[in-house]
Amino acid sequence: MTTLAADRTLAHVQQVWDDQILPALVEYIRIPAKSPAFDPAWKKHGHLDEAVALVERWARQRPVEGLRAEVVRLPDRTPLLVLEVPGRADDTVLLYGHVDKQPEMVGWGDGLGPWTPVRRGERLYGRGAADDGYAAFAALTAIEALQAARTPHARCVVLVEACEESGSPDLPAYVDALAARIGTPSLVIGLDSGCGDYDHLWTTTSLRGLVNGVLTVEVLGEGIHSGASGIVPSSFRIARALLSRLEDERTGAILPPALQVTVPPERLAQARAAAAALGEDVWRRYPFVAGMRPALDDPVELLLNRTWRPALSVTGAAGLPAPEDGGNVLRPQTALKLSLRLAPTTDAPDAARRLKALLETDPPYGARVTFSAQGSSGGWSAPPTADWLAASLERGAKAFFGAPPMAMGEGGTIPFMSMLGQRFPEAQFLITGVLGPESNAHGPNEFLHVPTGVRLTACVAQVLADHHARR
Repeated sequence: MTTLAADRTLAHVQQVWDDQILPALVEYIRIPAKSPAFDPAWKKHGHLDEAVALVERWARQRPVEGLRAEVVRLPDRTPLLVLEVPGRADDTVLLYGHVDKQPEMVGWGDGLGPWTPVRRGERLYGRGAADDGYAAFAALTAIEALQAARTPHARCVVLVEACEESGSPDLPAYVDALAARIGTPSLVIGLDSGCGDYDHLWTTTSLRGLVNGVLTVEVLGEGIHSGASGIVPSSFRIARALLSRLEDERTGAILPPALQVTVPPERLAQARAAAAALGEDVWRRYPFVAGMRPALDDPVELLLNRTWRPALSVTGAAGLPAPEDGGNVLRPQTALKLSLRLAPTTDAPDAARRLKALLETDPPYGARVTFSAQGSSGGWSAPPTADWLAASLERGAKAFFGAPPMAMGEGGTIPFMSMLGQRFPEAQFLITGVLGPESNAHGPNEFLHVPTGVRLTACVAQVLADHHARR
């Protein structure tokens, strides 16, 4: 293990954040660099290129010995920024971040907006800074802090992509094209995840998979007077019945046994520890309306629901007019956008096939029912943590957060993690992030909790130092 001077390391990181990172993030927030799924004309608009160029310029100005920065462009792909820093050992650490963003979303508070950077106390508001524009800046600053302290580290490769919010469709092609340059990392650090609170270093031990698709129920060639109800079954009622094949609407439990998994004992123990630390904050972090309750009372079960159990959300609809426009008409069809979260170890393509068969087979009343899968992403469960990494996380967390590290799964999906886990099966993984209570990634009022970003950067420096020293 390597002993870093905690006060000096934190002071260096804090100064870089104050003087260099925060001004860059303010500039970055102003760029409407929406992911290609939300901006099909991204090439014409140029916002993704602008965001990548901002990070590249910033990186080239940093006093990092041997840094090589290059924007790589494959045909018909979003750009990828590659930052390489040589090390003092024949070993590689792969660090990851992205610069593309979710769309604007409505509901921002007074004076706030997706492309309007606003600093209020410890929070920097605006789209993308926490998810996760900060990542490239933090990764390079951690390396810089080690070099400033004359502490050796392995060769580091930082990949900064521009289509993560679209499911990372371009990243596998880049990893293939750059395979010789990347090498075989023994440690992968991803900075695109969340944290249970802002008082601990949180590591992500699992991610759920996902199947997206559209369920369409057609009953008529055209809309007719609702006086025919009772003869013509409602397309909405049929859609509701079909969803009941998949979900128990009383509890939200997903019914097909093939979509269930047994929670591993280690993950159950982590959920219990996280629930003990967070208590009711497990659910109080969400903006419930007055009088609304969470699905369950037990914080452990809530965490397991969120991280290891499948769950269905209806995220869009078509064929339904706005309430003020809805006349007494039997509509010809209903279409629902389904988002089915999968357990981390569930085979996503198999789940998509099963979901299609479940919804389309033997439709009620012979209605025309189709389920069009729009994509599936596998989940991920971290390999066992090596002793050196566990000890490093303990030291870093206590030095920079003043508390032991915590671990839990995340309910969302980071599509590239499954790919990297399969490609580098012998690597250790440190997946972490700054998305904590109320940070509201993808929604209105998204913010970056600045002190957590600073402390997390220092912890990454500690891990990089210990990774080299383990040899």
